[in-house]
Amino acid sequence: MSENLKIDPYGFREYDARWLYKKDINLLGISNLGKGLGSQIIKHTKKNNPRVILGQDYRSYSEEIKSALKKGLISTGCFVEDIGLSLSPMVYFAQFNLDADAIAMVTASHNENGWTGVKMGIKKGLTHTSEEMNELKEITLKEKFIHGKGEEREIKNFQEIYKQDLIKKNKIKKKIKAVVACGNGTAGIFAPDILRGIGCEVIELDCNLDWTFPKYNPNPEDLEMLHAIAKVVKENNADIGFGFDGDGDRVGIIDDKGNEIFSDKIGLLIARNLSTIHKNSKFVVDVKSTGLYSNDVVLNKNKCKTIYWKTGHSHIKRKVYNEKALAGFEKSGHFFFNQPLGYGYDDGINSAIQVCHLLNNQNKKISEIINELPKTFQSPTMAPYCKDEEKYKIVEDIVKEIEKIKKEKTKIDNQEIDEVLTVNGIRFTFKDGSWGLIRASSNKPSLVVVIESPTSDERKLKIFKFIDELLQQTGKIGEYDQKI
Repeated sequence: MSENLKIDPYGFREYDARWLYKKDINLLGISNLGKGLGSQIIKHTKKNNPRVILGQDYRSYSEEIKSALKKGLISTGCFVEDIGLSLSPMVYFAQFNLDADAIAMVTASHNENGWTGVKMGIKKGLTHTSEEMNELKEITLKEKFIHGKGEEREIKNFQEIYKQDLIKKNKIKKKIKAVVACGNGTAGIFAPDILRGIGCEVIELDCNLDWTFPKYNPNPEDLEMLHAIAKVVKENNADIGFGFDGDGDRVGIIDDKGNEIFSDKIGLLIARNLSTIHKNSKFVVDVKSTGLYSNDVVLNKNKCKTIYWKTGHSHIKRKVYNEKALAGFEKSGHFFFNQPLGYGYDDGINSAIQVCHLLNNQNKKISEIINELPKTFQSPTMAPYCKDEEKYKIVEDIVKEIEKIKKEKTKIDNQEIDEVLTVNGIRFTFKDGSWGLIRASSNKPSLVVVIESPTSDERKLKIFKFIDELLQQTGKIGEYDQKI
């Protein structure tokens, strides 16, 4: 390896590649990543000159990172088609629309400034999972590069093609007044236009692009962003508020009364709405999602089945694809719509459109529709700090500990653990349907903790206390990003 090359192996995460730029990766490292990705694409497509769609978000340094990545890709023989400033879903859409062989999107999504990363995929509509990520890591770090002669071309005005594709299929009759918040991220030049295009009256909030993120990170799980949307919804007497993340593949929802609706509940409403037309469908949800899917009366009546699966856009996307499910929903706000509703990938704007269809189909406010669901007490997603090199081992130990508690029928808040699910960390459920989740974060040095109880707020807090005590005993846990 040449002397000044910098590329931290920990940046190759479970399904995204993310680094702190220039601390953990430099431009030479990015170029090598491009060479690794190009070599991997050629290996899988068996083509000497595969066509690769490339886009980038609006961060100040994304352009230079894209150039370095492009250089690497071209050196292997890839034909790069650069669509410019993009959302992740626009890049995914371009692979279908332009019938390309692979994609690379330069973005660190909602991570704080200083972070960069690349979302990558070869098979249409899918992104790298841990298997492909490990292969890419191996090729890149060991410099097993293919050499070829590639080229690049710029695709002009692709933003318009993407916008029109969503608009023309989704016109609504009802005049929905929507607050559209983008946290000064890239979605600002897409979401307002598209939602106006389908027939919404749009009130913009922080839709001008500003890569310093002057107010807060564009992250629809961030309470600060949600509170800002709620305020504007109430001031304008709006029907709904939408908050989009930095690369536009997630959405957060605020109802007409200014209350945050967790995305897993929105997913359930959309699933109910779809199940009446698409009976016998399958839905995939992540382990952070509400337990209500399991025994939902509407889904049961329409003979629909829900599968709980690993958290992470790549995992859910692939499970939706493999199970031929109609849709997938993630607690973090990634929604996936398969044919005939979409191409299977996550698009925050398409998710907002599906919520507009829900409102268009019913003569009720979103707060009334949500009140039809059984009430549960949910925590936000909480992330206590934990080193990357320690987090998986800690979760492994906690899984054993909780399995022991279940086996010995030890009670927590006078309840025994009824079942455990270990597809991703551990989700343990009690007889009354209350549950807690502990898993390792896939893209940050932290753990992830979520709790829900259909019984009471008090029970939710007691389960959190139980989890927190288990974590503190390890002596390896730092500050939480937010706490109940």
